[in-house]
Amino acid sequence: MAGAASALFLLDIKGRVLIWRDYRGDVSAVQAERFFTKLIEKEGDPQSQDPVVYDSGISYMFIQHNNVYLMVAARQNCNAASLLSFLHRVVDVFKHYFEELEEESLRDNFVVVYELLDEIMDFGYPQYTEAKILSEFIKTDAYRMEVAQRPPMAVTNAVSWRSEGINYKKNEVFLDVVESVNILVNSNGQIIRSDVVGALKMRTYLSGMPECKLGLNDRVLLEAQGRTTKGKAIDLEDIKFHQCVRLARFENDRTISFIPPDGAFDLMTYRLSTQVKPLIWVEAQVERHSKSRIEIMVKARSQFKERSTATNVEIELPVPADATNPNVRTSMGSASYAPENDALCWKIRSFPGGKEYMLRAEFRLPSITSEEATPERKAPIRVKFEIPYFTVSGIQVRYLKIIEKSGYQALPWVRYITMAGEYELRLI
Repeated sequence: MAGAASALFLLDIKGRVLIWRDYRGDVSAVQAERFFTKLIEKEGDPQSQDPVVYDSGISYMFIQHNNVYLMVAARQNCNAASLLSFLHRVVDVFKHYFEELEEESLRDNFVVVYELLDEIMDFGYPQYTEAKILSEFIKTDAYRMEVAQRPPMAVTNAVSWRSEGINYKKNEVFLDVVESVNILVNSNGQIIRSDVVGALKMRTYLSGMPECKLGLNDRVLLEAQGRTTKGKAIDLEDIKFHQCVRLARFENDRTISFIPPDGAFDLMTYRLSTQVKPLIWVEAQVERHSKSRIEIMVKARSQFKERSTATNVEIELPVPADATNPNVRTSMGSASYAPENDALCWKIRSFPGGKEYMLRAEFRLPSITSEEATPERKAPIRVKFEIPYFTVSGIQVRYLKIIEKSGYQALPWVRYITMAGEYELRLI
């Protein structure tokens, strides 16, 4: 079988081997020293930031977390992206056990580390990397039950992300549709870049092995069913599902069917590259008076429907680095000067749709300026906000069904939230 890893090494920041596990017997600990030597050589080359090093027939794939290098060595032609993803999952497993992955935590828990290395990879092939499942039969507590524990069903079953025997008195499902709006506006007021990144975040507290079915207003699905869309359907791009979703079922009839993990997880992420109108538009005018005083006038306008309200709005306005003695007046909210960020932060707790608010600020500047002073940087205006019960894309959860053999009733709760992602307006 080709494509397997040969060994997994955990190195300190100086390249010394802390712990390693040999899976195939064709790589020795000496190879870790060769890897670190090659890594030191690459650090001198700013063009090379690859997480893969090749030397003498061995491929080294590595990541760094705090003061620890996690490195997989392989003599075979393996899938580098898959093994790098595996290393990130290993970090999550160690953090689940030790709170934080550091050299000290590895030295203090080397027995548990070896147990984990035996379970997460077998003969060079990744196996179980779900921390919750591993913690069921690899206990960090020194006191163990005398009764021999059998492996949980998740290890021997196709449903590797959920344990058996889960029971709740109150069965509930919480689904949050969270969309982040990314917008970049240039100094002429033109939108250079805009997109929407969304995620369906779930928290499930369900007994047994429930089957969940989720329906969205997906244009492809509605057209396949012969339903009229009339602008209520959306085109989703770059869809990524959690491993619990049955992809074959989705490809056939666009039905999102899955057995959910217990607790919180991201069911799906998506992106829409459609042109987005800025939800909160900010205009700023800067006036300089005799090189000793600067006056900033800002107008913020909400460009969404009146029935929606933005909460926790923060508008960060850049000011000169040498500004002092701020005098600020606002028509709504409060403003504070943050000299460590060279910015004025305007906070509005509640910003209803179709409203407009004003801010006027005055700063003193040093009366003496150098004629050879470098031109000041023009930082963008940054905006943060949240709009509950609102989505930019118009995505809707048409139904969320929970089917379980025991037939209990479950309460699904759906919530919509839109927030600012990389929201910058270069207007100054």
